[in-house]
Amino acid sequence: MRTPHLRAVSAPQTLQVALYARVSTDQQAEHHTIDSQLAELTARAEQDGHDLRDDLRFIDNGHSGASLIRPALEHLRDLVALSAIDLIYVHAPDRLARSYAHQVLLIEEFAHAGTQVVFLNHPIGTTPEDSLLLQLQGMFAEYERAKVLERSRRGKRHRAQTGAVSVLSRAPFGYRYITREAGGGDARYEIDEEAARIVRQIFTWVGHERLTLAGVCRRLHDSGLPSPTGRRHWSRAMIHSMLLNPAYAGQALYGRRQSVPWRPPLHPPRGHDGLPRRPWRQVLATPERHISIAVPAIVGEELFASVAEQLEENRRRSRERLAGVQYLLRGLLVCQKCGYGFTGHHHRGQWRYYRCCGTDRSRFHGAFRCDARLVATELLDEAVWTEVCRLLDDPARVIAEYQRRLDAVQATPHRLELDALGRQRAKARRAIERLIDSYTEGLIEKPEFEPRLAALRRRTARLEAEAKAHQEADEQVRSLHLVIGKLDLFAALVHDRLAGADWTTRRDIICTLVKRIEVADDVVRVIFRVDPGVSGPSEAGRTLHHCPTRPDPAPDVA
Repeated sequence: MRTPHLRAVSAPQTLQVALYARVSTDQQAEHHTIDSQLAELTARAEQDGHDLRDDLRFIDNGHSGASLIRPALEHLRDLVALSAIDLIYVHAPDRLARSYAHQVLLIEEFAHAGTQVVFLNHPIGTTPEDSLLLQLQGMFAEYERAKVLERSRRGKRHRAQTGAVSVLSRAPFGYRYITREAGGGDARYEIDEEAARIVRQIFTWVGHERLTLAGVCRRLHDSGLPSPTGRRHWSRAMIHSMLLNPAYAGQALYGRRQSVPWRPPLHPPRGHDGLPRRPWRQVLATPERHISIAVPAIVGEELFASVAEQLEENRRRSRERLAGVQYLLRGLLVCQKCGYGFTGHHHRGQWRYYRCCGTDRSRFHGAFRCDARLVATELLDEAVWTEVCRLLDDPARVIAEYQRRLDAVQATPHRLELDALGRQRAKARRAIERLIDSYTEGLIEKPEFEPRLAALRRRTARLEAEAKAHQEADEQVRSLHLVIGKLDLFAALVHDRLAGADWTTRRDIICTLVKRIEVADDVVRVIFRVDPGVSGPSEAGRTLHHCPTRPDPAPDVA
Protein backbone atom coordinates (compact mmCIF):
# COMPACT_ATOMS: atom_id res chain seq x y z
CA MET A 1 0.00 0.00 0.00
CA ARG A 2 1.36 3.37 -0.96
CA THR A 3 1.88 5.86 1.76
CA PRO A 4 0.22 9.16 0.89
CA HIS A 5 2.59 12.10 0.46
CA LEU A 6 2.73 14.23 3.61
CA ARG A 7 2.55 17.98 3.07
CA ALA A 8 3.54 20.45 5.78
CA VAL A 9 0.94 23.15 6.29
CA SER A 10 2.21 26.22 8.15
CA ALA A 11 -0.11 27.79 10.67
CA PRO A 12 -0.77 31.51 10.42
CA GLN A 13 1.76 33.54 12.37
CA THR A 14 0.45 35.04 15.63
CA LEU A 15 1.06 38.78 15.77
CA GLN A 16 2.13 40.47 18.98
CA VAL A 17 -0.44 43.26 19.27
CA ALA A 18 -0.20 46.17 21.72
CA LEU A 19 -2.18 49.32 22.39
CA TYR A 20 -1.15 52.71 23.68
CA ALA A 21 -3.40 55.26 25.40
CA ARG A 22 -2.68 58.53 27.19
CA VAL A 23 -4.37 61.38 29.03
CA SER A 24 -2.59 64.60 29.90
CA THR A 25 -3.73 65.68 33.35
CA ASP A 26 -4.04 64.02 36.73
CA GLN A 27 -7.68 65.15 36.87
CA GLN A 28 -8.44 63.17 33.70
CA ALA A 29 -6.70 60.16 35.22
CA GLU A 30 -8.77 60.44 38.41
CA HIS A 31 -12.02 60.58 36.42
CA HIS A 32 -10.97 57.56 34.29
CA THR A 33 -11.41 59.39 31.00
CA ILE A 34 -8.89 57.02 29.45
CA ASP A 35 -11.41 54.17 29.64
CA SER A 36 -13.14 55.38 26.47
CA GLN A 37 -9.86 55.15 24.54
CA LEU A 38 -9.19 51.65 25.85
CA ALA A 39 -12.69 50.47 24.96
CA GLU A 40 -12.43 51.71 21.37
CA LEU A 41 -8.93 50.32 20.91
CA THR A 42 -9.91 46.92 22.30
CA ALA A 43 -13.01 46.78 20.10
CA ARG A 44 -10.97 47.62 17.00
CA ALA A 45 -8.36 44.96 17.80
CA GLU A 46 -11.05 42.33 18.34
CA GLN A 47 -12.75 43.40 15.10
CA ASP A 48 -9.46 42.82 13.28
CA GLY A 49 -9.19 39.36 14.84
CA HIS A 50 -6.38 40.04 17.32
CA ASP A 51 -6.12 39.07 20.97
CA LEU A 52 -4.75 41.70 23.36
CA ARG A 53 -2.63 40.58 26.28
CA ASP A 54 -2.87 42.51 29.53
CA ASP A 55 0.89 43.07 29.68
CA LEU A 56 0.83 44.73 26.24
CA ARG A 57 -1.56 47.52 27.25
CA PHE A 58 0.60 50.62 27.65
CA ILE A 59 -1.19 53.43 29.49
CA ASP A 60 0.22 56.83 30.51
CA ASN A 61 -2.12 58.42 33.04
CA GLY A 62 -1.48 62.10 33.68
CA HIS A 63 1.52 62.53 31.36
CA SER A 64 1.78 65.39 28.90
CA GLY A 65 2.16 64.59 25.23
CA ALA A 66 4.59 67.47 24.79
CA SER A 67 7.42 65.28 26.16
CA LEU A 68 8.65 61.85 25.07
CA ILE A 69 9.70 60.95 28.63
CA ARG A 70 6.72 58.81 29.65
CA PRO A 71 6.97 55.47 31.50
CA ALA A 72 4.60 53.44 29.35
CA LEU A 73 5.92 54.93 26.11
CA GLU A 74 9.50 54.19 27.16
CA HIS A 75 8.57 50.57 27.86
CA LEU A 76 6.76 50.30 24.53
CA ARG A 77 9.73 51.71 22.61
CA ASP A 78 12.07 49.27 24.33
CA LEU A 79 9.93 46.31 23.29
CA VAL A 80 9.64 47.64 19.74
CA ALA A 81 13.41 47.96 19.53
CA LEU A 82 13.65 44.26 20.48
CA SER A 83 11.18 43.33 17.70
CA ALA A 84 8.73 42.06 20.30
CA ILE A 85 5.75 44.09 18.98
CA ASP A 86 4.26 43.66 15.51
CA LEU A 87 1.22 45.93 15.67
CA ILE A 88 0.29 48.96 17.80
CA TYR A 89 -3.16 50.46 18.11
CA VAL A 90 -3.38 54.18 19.00
CA HIS A 91 -6.52 56.26 19.17
CA ALA A 92 -5.09 59.31 17.34
CA PRO A 93 -1.67 60.76 16.50
CA ASP A 94 -1.99 63.39 19.23
CA ARG A 95 -2.32 60.59 21.83
CA LEU A 96 1.08 59.34 20.70
CA ALA A 97 2.67 62.82 20.83
CA ARG A 98 1.49 66.41 20.70
CA SER A 99 4.38 67.70 18.61
CA TYR A 100 4.33 66.67 14.95
CA ALA A 101 8.13 66.33 15.03
CA HIS A 102 7.80 63.77 17.85
CA GLN A 103 5.08 61.97 15.92
CA VAL A 104 7.28 61.60 12.86
CA LEU A 105 10.19 60.47 15.03
CA LEU A 106 8.16 57.73 16.75
CA ILE A 107 6.49 56.50 13.55
CA GLU A 108 9.84 56.28 11.76
CA GLU A 109 11.33 54.46 14.76
CA PHE A 110 8.47 51.94 14.77
CA ALA A 111 8.65 51.47 11.00
CA HIS A 112 12.41 50.88 11.14
CA ALA A 113 11.80 48.06 13.66
CA GLY A 114 9.10 46.53 11.45
CA THR A 115 6.20 47.52 13.72
CA GLN A 116 2.95 48.73 12.17
CA VAL A 117 0.98 51.57 13.79
CA VAL A 118 -2.79 51.78 13.39
CA PHE A 119 -4.62 55.03 14.23
CA LEU A 120 -8.36 54.71 14.67
CA ASN A 121 -9.18 58.09 13.16
CA HIS A 122 -6.91 57.86 10.11
CA PRO A 123 -4.96 55.00 8.48
CA ILE A 124 -1.28 55.48 7.71
CA GLY A 125 -0.43 55.17 4.03
CA THR A 126 2.82 54.78 2.18
CA THR A 127 2.48 57.60 -0.33
CA PRO A 128 4.04 61.05 0.13
CA GLU A 129 0.54 62.51 0.31
CA ASP A 130 -0.32 60.29 3.27
CA SER A 131 2.88 61.30 5.07
CA LEU A 132 2.11 64.97 4.42
CA LEU A 133 -1.42 64.53 5.76
CA LEU A 134 -0.09 62.90 8.93
CA GLN A 135 2.38 65.73 9.49
CA LEU A 136 -0.37 68.30 8.94
CA GLN A 137 -2.50 66.49 11.52
CA GLY A 138 0.35 66.74 14.00
CA MET A 139 0.81 70.45 13.29
CA PHE A 140 -2.91 71.09 13.72
CA ALA A 141 -2.94 69.08 16.97
CA GLU A 142 -0.07 71.17 18.31
CA TYR A 143 -1.83 74.38 17.25
CA GLU A 144 -5.10 73.18 18.76
CA ARG A 145 -3.36 72.39 22.05
CA ALA A 146 -1.94 75.92 22.21
CA LYS A 147 -5.34 77.44 21.44
CA VAL A 148 -7.09 75.25 24.03
CA LEU A 149 -4.60 76.29 26.68
CA GLU A 150 -5.03 79.96 25.80
CA ARG A 151 -8.85 79.75 25.80
CA SER A 152 -8.79 77.85 29.08
CA ARG A 153 -6.49 80.45 30.65
CA ARG A 154 -8.65 83.36 29.50
CA GLY A 155 -11.85 81.61 30.60
CA LYS A 156 -10.48 80.83 34.05
CA ARG A 157 -9.26 84.39 34.59
CA HIS A 158 -12.68 85.71 33.56
CA ARG A 159 -14.47 83.38 35.99
CA ALA A 160 -11.98 84.32 38.72
CA GLN A 161 -12.72 88.01 38.16
CA THR A 162 -16.43 87.27 38.64
CA GLY A 163 -15.67 85.53 41.96
CA ALA A 164 -16.18 81.91 40.86
CA VAL A 165 -14.51 79.45 43.24
CA SER A 166 -14.55 76.67 40.62
CA VAL A 167 -11.29 77.98 39.07
CA LEU A 168 -9.43 77.11 42.29
CA SER A 169 -10.29 73.40 41.78
CA ARG A 170 -9.20 72.31 45.27
CA ALA A 171 -9.44 73.59 48.81
CA PRO A 172 -6.56 74.09 51.26
CA PHE A 173 -6.39 72.30 54.60
CA GLY A 174 -9.27 73.46 56.78
CA TYR A 175 -11.82 73.66 53.95
CA ARG A 176 -13.98 71.28 51.96
CA TYR A 177 -14.40 71.89 48.25
CA ILE A 178 -18.05 71.68 47.16
CA THR A 179 -18.36 71.11 43.41
CA ARG A 180 -20.87 72.84 41.19
CA GLU A 181 -22.96 69.68 40.93
CA ALA A 182 -23.16 69.29 44.70
CA GLY A 183 -23.52 73.02 45.34
CA GLY A 184 -26.54 73.66 43.14
CA GLY A 185 -24.63 75.19 40.24
CA ASP A 186 -22.01 77.18 42.18
CA ALA A 187 -18.80 75.77 43.61
CA ARG A 188 -17.76 76.98 47.04
CA TYR A 189 -15.52 76.41 50.05
CA GLU A 190 -17.00 75.10 53.29
CA ILE A 191 -15.11 75.22 56.58
CA ASP A 192 -14.13 71.86 58.04
CA GLU A 193 -14.36 72.67 61.75
CA GLU A 194 -12.10 69.88 62.93
CA ALA A 195 -9.30 70.88 60.56
CA ALA A 196 -10.01 74.60 61.02
CA ARG A 197 -9.36 74.22 64.75
CA ILE A 198 -5.82 73.04 63.97
CA VAL A 199 -5.31 75.93 61.54
CA ARG A 200 -6.42 78.49 64.15
CA GLN A 201 -4.08 76.92 66.70
CA ILE A 202 -1.12 77.18 64.33
CA PHE A 203 -1.85 80.85 63.58
CA THR A 204 -2.19 81.57 67.30
CA TRP A 205 1.14 79.93 68.13
CA VAL A 206 2.98 82.02 65.54
CA GLY A 207 1.03 85.28 65.70
CA HIS A 208 0.60 85.56 69.50
CA GLU A 209 3.23 83.32 71.07
CA ARG A 210 5.88 84.13 68.41
CA LEU A 211 6.71 80.45 67.97
CA THR A 212 9.11 79.35 65.23
CA LEU A 213 8.16 76.96 62.45
CA ALA A 214 10.24 74.20 64.01
CA GLY A 215 8.51 74.81 67.36
CA VAL A 216 5.10 74.53 65.67
CA CYS A 217 6.13 71.22 64.08
CA ARG A 218 7.27 69.88 67.45
CA ARG A 219 4.03 70.85 69.18
CA LEU A 220 1.93 69.28 66.45
CA HIS A 221 3.99 66.10 66.68
CA ASP A 222 3.66 65.99 70.45
CA SER A 223 -0.09 66.49 70.16
CA GLY A 224 -0.36 63.45 67.87
CA LEU A 225 -2.16 65.38 65.13
CA PRO A 226 -1.54 63.95 61.62
CA SER A 227 -0.52 66.23 58.78
CA PRO A 228 -2.90 67.00 55.87
CA THR A 229 -1.21 64.19 53.94
CA GLY A 230 -1.79 61.73 56.77
CA ARG A 231 1.80 61.59 57.98
CA ARG A 232 2.90 61.74 61.57
CA HIS A 233 5.37 64.60 61.09
CA TRP A 234 4.61 68.09 59.81
CA SER A 235 7.16 69.85 57.63
CA ARG A 236 8.23 73.44 58.07
CA ALA A 237 7.60 74.11 54.37
CA MET A 238 4.00 72.97 54.75
CA ILE A 239 3.46 75.21 57.79
CA HIS A 240 5.11 78.19 56.06
CA SER A 241 2.92 77.79 52.96
CA MET A 242 -0.17 77.51 55.16
CA LEU A 243 0.64 80.67 57.12
CA LEU A 244 1.10 82.70 53.92
CA ASN A 245 -2.12 81.53 52.25
CA PRO A 246 -4.55 84.48 52.27
CA ALA A 247 -7.50 82.11 51.81
CA TYR A 248 -7.55 81.59 55.60
CA ALA A 249 -8.22 85.33 55.99
CA GLY A 250 -11.12 85.20 53.51
CA GLN A 251 -9.39 86.08 50.23
CA ALA A 252 -8.25 83.13 48.09
CA LEU A 253 -5.88 84.02 45.26
CA TYR A 254 -6.09 82.75 41.71
CA GLY A 255 -2.83 82.92 39.78
CA ARG A 256 -0.49 82.72 42.79
CA ARG A 257 1.95 80.57 40.82
CA GLN A 258 3.15 80.38 37.27
CA SER A 259 4.97 77.71 35.29
CA VAL A 260 8.52 78.25 34.07
CA PRO A 261 10.85 75.85 32.20
CA TRP A 262 12.71 73.41 34.41
CA ARG A 263 16.41 74.10 34.84
CA PRO A 264 18.76 71.42 36.16
CA PRO A 265 20.51 72.30 39.44
CA LEU A 266 24.26 72.24 39.94
CA HIS A 267 23.90 69.00 41.88
CA PRO A 268 20.70 66.91 41.55
CA PRO A 269 18.97 66.12 44.85
CA ARG A 270 19.53 62.77 46.45
CA GLY A 271 17.38 60.11 44.79
CA HIS A 272 16.41 62.39 41.86
CA ASP A 273 19.19 61.90 39.34
CA GLY A 274 16.94 61.78 36.28
CA LEU A 275 14.69 64.29 34.60
CA PRO A 276 11.48 65.32 36.38
CA ARG A 277 8.09 64.01 35.39
CA ARG A 278 7.18 67.33 33.80
CA PRO A 279 9.67 69.65 32.07
CA TRP A 280 8.51 72.70 34.04
CA ARG A 281 8.24 73.93 37.62
CA GLN A 282 6.01 76.36 39.45
CA VAL A 283 7.20 79.60 41.03
CA LEU A 284 5.40 82.46 42.75
CA ALA A 285 3.83 84.86 40.29
CA THR A 286 3.99 88.64 40.54
CA PRO A 287 1.20 90.36 42.51
CA GLU A 288 -0.13 91.90 39.28
CA ARG A 289 -1.31 88.45 38.17
CA HIS A 290 -3.23 87.72 41.39
CA ILE A 291 -7.03 87.74 41.43
CA SER A 292 -8.79 87.69 44.81
CA ILE A 293 -11.86 85.49 45.36
CA ALA A 294 -13.95 85.80 48.52
CA VAL A 295 -14.17 82.61 50.63
CA PRO A 296 -15.19 81.96 54.27
CA ALA A 297 -12.48 83.12 56.69
CA ILE A 298 -10.98 80.85 59.35
CA VAL A 299 -8.80 83.48 61.08
CA GLY A 300 -9.16 87.21 61.40
CA GLU A 301 -7.29 89.71 59.27
CA GLU A 302 -5.41 91.08 62.30
CA LEU A 303 -4.09 87.64 63.25
CA PHE A 304 -3.13 86.90 59.65
CA ALA A 305 -1.25 90.22 59.42
CA SER A 306 0.49 89.52 62.73
CA VAL A 307 1.66 86.13 61.46
CA ALA A 308 2.94 87.65 58.21
CA GLU A 309 4.80 90.30 60.21
CA GLN A 310 6.39 87.64 62.44
CA LEU A 311 7.51 85.57 59.41
CA GLU A 312 9.02 88.65 57.80
CA GLU A 313 10.84 89.51 61.02
CA ASN A 314 12.24 85.98 61.22
CA ARG A 315 13.36 86.20 57.62
CA ARG A 316 15.00 89.58 58.18
CA ARG A 317 16.85 88.37 61.26
CA SER A 318 18.07 85.34 59.36
CA ARG A 319 19.31 87.55 56.53
CA GLU A 320 21.03 89.89 58.96
CA ARG A 321 22.68 86.96 60.65
CA LEU A 322 23.91 85.72 57.28
CA ALA A 323 24.88 89.15 55.92
CA GLY A 324 28.27 88.97 54.24
CA VAL A 325 28.46 85.16 54.61
CA GLN A 326 29.15 83.58 51.23
CA TYR A 327 29.95 79.96 50.49
CA LEU A 328 32.08 79.41 47.44
CA LEU A 329 31.27 75.72 46.96
CA ARG A 330 27.54 75.72 47.63
CA GLY A 331 25.63 73.27 45.49
CA LEU A 332 28.76 71.29 44.57
CA LEU A 333 29.59 69.33 47.75
CA VAL A 334 28.29 65.77 48.07
CA CYS A 335 28.70 63.39 50.99
CA GLN A 336 30.21 60.05 49.97
CA LYS A 337 28.52 58.26 52.87
CA CYS A 338 24.86 59.13 52.43
CA GLY A 339 24.65 61.03 49.14
CA TYR A 340 23.16 64.19 50.64
CA GLY A 341 24.67 67.57 49.87
CA PHE A 342 26.76 69.77 52.15
CA THR A 343 25.42 73.18 53.16
CA GLY A 344 27.19 76.16 54.67
CA HIS A 345 26.79 77.07 58.36
CA HIS A 346 28.49 79.28 60.90
CA HIS A 347 28.88 78.74 64.65
CA ARG A 348 28.25 81.73 66.95
CA GLY A 349 29.70 84.11 64.40
CA GLN A 350 33.21 82.69 64.88
CA TRP A 351 33.67 79.70 62.57
CA ARG A 352 32.19 78.84 59.21
CA TYR A 353 31.94 75.25 58.05
CA TYR A 354 30.22 72.90 55.63
CA ARG A 355 27.85 70.34 57.14
CA CYS A 356 26.20 67.28 55.59
CA CYS A 357 22.41 67.57 55.44
CA GLY A 358 22.18 64.02 56.77
CA THR A 359 23.51 65.25 60.13
CA ASP A 360 20.77 67.87 60.51
CA ARG A 361 18.30 66.33 62.93
CA SER A 362 15.69 69.00 62.24
CA ARG A 363 15.32 67.66 58.69
CA PHE A 364 14.62 64.11 59.84
CA HIS A 365 12.49 64.64 62.96
CA GLY A 366 15.29 64.35 65.51
CA ALA A 367 17.15 61.43 63.88
CA PHE A 368 20.58 61.34 62.21
CA ARG A 369 20.95 60.02 58.66
CA CYS A 370 24.73 60.38 58.55
CA ASP A 371 27.70 60.82 60.87
CA ALA A 372 29.89 62.87 58.53
CA ARG A 373 32.15 65.42 60.21
CA LEU A 374 32.23 69.16 59.71
CA VAL A 375 34.67 70.72 57.24
CA ALA A 376 36.14 74.18 57.69
CA THR A 377 34.99 76.52 54.95
CA GLU A 378 38.09 78.64 54.33
CA LEU A 379 40.51 75.75 54.04
CA LEU A 380 38.28 73.70 51.74
CA ASP A 381 37.56 76.72 49.50
CA GLU A 382 41.25 77.49 49.22
CA ALA A 383 42.19 73.88 48.47
CA VAL A 384 39.58 73.55 45.71
CA TRP A 385 40.55 76.91 44.20
CA THR A 386 44.20 75.81 44.19
CA GLU A 387 43.27 72.65 42.30
CA VAL A 388 41.31 74.69 39.74
CA CYS A 389 44.23 77.09 39.28
CA ARG A 390 46.60 74.16 38.86
CA LEU A 391 44.41 72.84 36.08
CA LEU A 392 44.25 76.22 34.31
CA ASP A 393 47.92 77.09 34.81
CA ASP A 394 49.16 73.99 33.03
CA PRO A 395 46.63 72.77 30.42
CA ALA A 396 49.52 70.99 28.66
CA ARG A 397 49.39 68.33 31.39
CA VAL A 398 45.77 67.67 30.54
CA ILE A 399 46.56 67.54 26.84
CA ALA A 400 49.34 65.03 27.51
CA GLU A 401 47.02 62.89 29.61
CA TYR A 402 44.33 62.90 26.96
CA GLN A 403 46.90 62.12 24.29
CA ARG A 404 47.94 59.10 26.33
CA ARG A 405 44.31 58.02 26.54
CA LEU A 406 43.85 58.60 22.83
CA ASP A 407 46.80 56.40 22.07
CA ALA A 408 45.43 53.68 24.35
CA VAL A 409 41.96 53.90 22.83
CA GLN A 410 43.21 53.96 19.26
CA ALA A 411 45.29 50.88 19.96
CA THR A 412 42.09 48.99 20.77
CA PRO A 413 40.35 47.72 17.63
CA HIS A 414 36.97 49.28 18.34
CA ARG A 415 35.95 49.02 14.70
CA LEU A 416 36.62 45.28 14.69
CA GLU A 417 34.65 44.86 17.90
CA LEU A 418 31.73 46.85 16.49
CA ASP A 419 31.71 44.72 13.35
CA ALA A 420 31.77 41.55 15.43
CA LEU A 421 28.93 42.83 17.60
CA GLY A 422 26.96 43.71 14.48
CA ARG A 423 27.33 40.17 13.16
CA GLN A 424 26.33 38.71 16.52
CA ARG A 425 23.25 40.93 16.68
CA ALA A 426 22.20 39.93 13.18
CA LYS A 427 22.72 36.28 14.09
CA ALA A 428 20.61 36.69 17.25
CA ARG A 429 17.79 38.32 15.24
CA ARG A 430 17.84 35.48 12.72
CA ALA A 431 17.73 32.99 15.59
CA ILE A 432 14.65 34.74 16.99
CA GLU A 433 12.98 34.64 13.57
CA ARG A 434 13.76 30.93 13.16
CA LEU A 435 12.48 30.18 16.65
CA ILE A 436 9.23 32.02 15.98
CA ASP A 437 8.81 30.19 12.67
CA SER A 438 9.42 26.85 14.41
CA TYR A 439 6.80 27.65 17.02
CA THR A 440 4.35 28.82 14.35
CA GLU A 441 4.77 25.58 12.38
CA GLY A 442 4.27 23.51 15.51
CA LEU A 443 7.78 22.08 15.66
CA ILE A 444 8.27 23.15 19.29
CA GLU A 445 5.82 23.54 22.14
CA LYS A 446 5.03 26.71 24.06
CA PRO A 447 6.82 25.66 27.34
CA GLU A 448 10.01 25.24 25.32
CA PHE A 449 9.45 28.27 23.11
CA GLU A 450 8.97 30.97 25.74
CA PRO A 451 12.20 30.52 27.77
CA ARG A 452 14.31 30.18 24.61
CA LEU A 453 12.76 33.32 23.14
CA ALA A 454 13.31 35.23 26.39
CA ALA A 455 16.96 34.13 26.50
CA LEU A 456 17.53 35.22 22.87
CA ARG A 457 15.95 38.59 23.52
CA ARG A 458 18.10 39.10 26.63
CA ARG A 459 21.17 38.27 24.56
CA THR A 460 20.08 40.71 21.87
CA ALA A 461 19.56 43.44 24.47
CA ARG A 462 23.01 42.77 25.94
CA LEU A 463 24.63 42.98 22.50
CA GLU A 464 22.76 46.23 21.81
CA ALA A 465 24.06 47.68 25.09
CA GLU A 466 27.64 46.65 24.30
CA ALA A 467 27.42 48.16 20.83
CA LYS A 468 26.03 51.39 22.24
CA ALA A 469 28.86 51.54 24.78
CA HIS A 470 31.47 51.13 22.03
CA GLN A 471 29.80 53.81 19.93
CA GLU A 472 29.79 56.19 22.87
CA ALA A 473 33.47 55.48 23.45
CA ASP A 474 34.25 56.28 19.82
CA GLU A 475 32.23 59.47 20.06
CA GLN A 476 34.15 60.44 23.18
CA VAL A 477 37.41 59.85 21.36
CA ARG A 478 36.29 62.10 18.50
CA SER A 479 35.34 64.87 20.94
CA LEU A 480 38.55 64.78 23.00
CA HIS A 481 40.46 67.13 20.75
CA LEU A 482 37.58 69.61 20.71
CA VAL A 483 37.34 69.54 24.52
CA ILE A 484 41.05 70.13 24.91
CA GLY A 485 40.93 73.01 22.47
CA LYS A 486 38.17 74.67 24.45
CA LEU A 487 40.00 74.13 27.72
CA ASP A 488 43.19 75.64 26.31
CA LEU A 489 41.27 78.68 25.04
CA PHE A 490 39.43 79.11 28.36
CA ALA A 491 42.71 78.85 30.29
CA ALA A 492 44.28 81.52 28.09
CA LEU A 493 41.34 83.88 28.66
CA VAL A 494 41.30 83.64 32.45
CA HIS A 495 45.02 83.10 33.12
CA ASP A 496 45.79 86.76 33.76
CA ARG A 497 42.84 87.13 36.16
CA LEU A 498 43.43 84.13 38.39
CA ALA A 499 45.72 85.86 40.89
CA GLY A 500 43.39 88.78 41.61
CA ALA A 501 40.06 87.06 41.00
CA ASP A 502 37.25 88.21 43.27
CA TRP A 503 34.64 85.94 44.84
CA THR A 504 32.21 86.18 41.91
CA THR A 505 34.88 85.32 39.34
CA ARG A 506 36.08 82.37 41.40
CA ARG A 507 32.52 81.13 41.76
CA ASP A 508 31.90 81.32 38.00
CA ILE A 509 35.14 79.52 37.15
CA ILE A 510 34.55 76.77 39.70
CA CYS A 511 30.99 76.17 38.48
CA THR A 512 32.29 75.99 34.91
CA LEU A 513 35.05 73.44 35.57
CA VAL A 514 33.97 71.45 38.65
CA LYS A 515 31.25 68.82 38.27
CA ARG A 516 31.00 67.88 41.95
CA ILE A 517 33.14 67.59 45.09
CA GLU A 518 32.85 64.35 47.06
CA VAL A 519 33.58 64.68 50.79
CA ALA A 520 34.53 61.74 53.02
CA ASP A 521 35.98 61.56 56.52
CA ASP A 522 39.60 61.58 55.41
CA VAL A 523 39.61 62.71 51.78
CA VAL A 524 37.96 65.28 49.53
CA ARG A 525 37.78 64.45 45.83
CA VAL A 526 37.39 67.25 43.28
CA ILE A 527 35.76 65.83 40.13
CA PHE A 528 36.24 68.13 37.15
CA ARG A 529 34.06 68.29 34.10
CA VAL A 530 37.35 67.90 32.26
CA ASP A 531 39.52 65.33 34.03
CA PRO A 532 42.90 66.92 34.89
CA GLY A 533 44.60 63.52 34.66
CA VAL A 534 47.43 61.99 36.67
CA SER A 535 50.41 62.88 34.52
CA GLY A 536 53.29 64.87 35.93
CA PRO A 537 54.94 64.84 39.33
CA SER A 538 52.66 64.02 42.23
CA GLU A 539 52.12 66.57 44.96
CA ALA A 540 51.68 65.96 48.66
CA GLY A 541 48.13 65.95 49.97
CA ARG A 542 46.90 69.14 51.57
CA THR A 543 45.66 68.91 55.14
CA LEU A 544 42.23 70.34 55.89
CA HIS A 545 41.34 70.99 59.51
CA HIS A 546 37.78 70.35 60.58
CA CYS A 547 35.72 72.97 62.34
CA PRO A 548 37.20 73.70 65.79
CA THR A 549 33.84 72.91 67.39
CA ARG A 550 34.44 69.21 66.72
CA PRO A 551 37.60 67.54 68.13
CA ASP A 552 38.13 65.27 65.11
CA PRO A 553 41.31 64.47 63.20
CA ALA A 554 42.04 66.36 60.02
CA PRO A 555 41.40 64.84 56.58
CA ASP A 556 43.58 65.01 53.50
CA VAL A 557 42.62 66.43 50.15
CA ALA A 558 43.52 64.20 47.24
